[in-house]
Amino acid sequence: MESMAEWRAGTGDWKYFNVPLEQAFDIAAGWKSALKDVRQPWLCWNVSPRWSILQQKLVLAAGWTPIVGFDPRVGPPPIVDGAILIDFNEKLRFPVLWPHVPLEFAFLFTDRLAFWHADLLVRLPVMTRLAQHFASLQDGEMSAVFDSGGLSRRLKPKMHRFWELCGCTTKSASENQFYNGTGWWRHFQLHPKCVLKKERARRNNYDYDSGVGILYWKNNYNGCIKSIDIKLVKEGHCSEIGNKSYRALPDHLTAMRDLKSEIDTNYSIDQVAARLGIANLL
Repeated sequence: MESMAEWRAGTGDWKYFNVPLEQAFDIAAGWKSALKDVRQPWLCWNVSPRWSILQQKLVLAAGWTPIVGFDPRVGPPPIVDGAILIDFNEKLRFPVLWPHVPLEFAFLFTDRLAFWHADLLVRLPVMTRLAQHFASLQDGEMSAVFDSGGLSRRLKPKMHRFWELCGCTTKSASENQFYNGTGWWRHFQLHPKCVLKKERARRNNYDYDSGVGILYWKNNYNGCIKSIDIKLVKEGHCSEIGNKSYRALPDHLTAMRDLKSEIDTNYSIDQVAARLGIANLL
């Protein structure tokens, strides 16, 4: 039985990540060969096959290439013609793997990488709008959803963050974030590139969550982030947020959360697709 630290290591958390940085770089650089000649890769993370297949079809409809990763507890989904499967965990071998892991090292294997949550679906016009927006980003720019955390955190700016609900990064943005120690992972004050004691102490005043470092990059390192309005995509976000009848299953608040069971228990993909006008892609 793996320890809690082993479960958290693959979620994108510097407090628990135990792979030597040089080794992690070598592994990430190895993903580059799968993306040869792919200009517009879009990361899709499988936690439930039917959701992944629909996401792949949406990405293809927008003219991008689905790059399909997966949680090792679920395994790879069926791959739609034109999509590319990458086992990001082949050499890491974590019991859980979140998309935050390849996203942190994007600069090592691609010039541009779009991404979204496994539980997000959107209408085709929204998909087209996002795809055009992501394609327009210049190297060094990125895009993501700003999250103030609701009313309880609205007046606590050090708890605000950019959210990986959907977005796109470019090589130079990703690289600059990494070498300033301000990437996507949790506990960014423990980033291996944050080495000054005074700077670590300053960062300890901020929330631990993923994406806090991205906002810190914008505010402290002149990072260029083009925000995505949450209103554009929230109707297709199939999570517990705003869902008063959401049924949380055991381990809901831990790295062992079974998102596949939760999403399939709480949402009918057929009904969601019909509501968004994309049932024809099922």
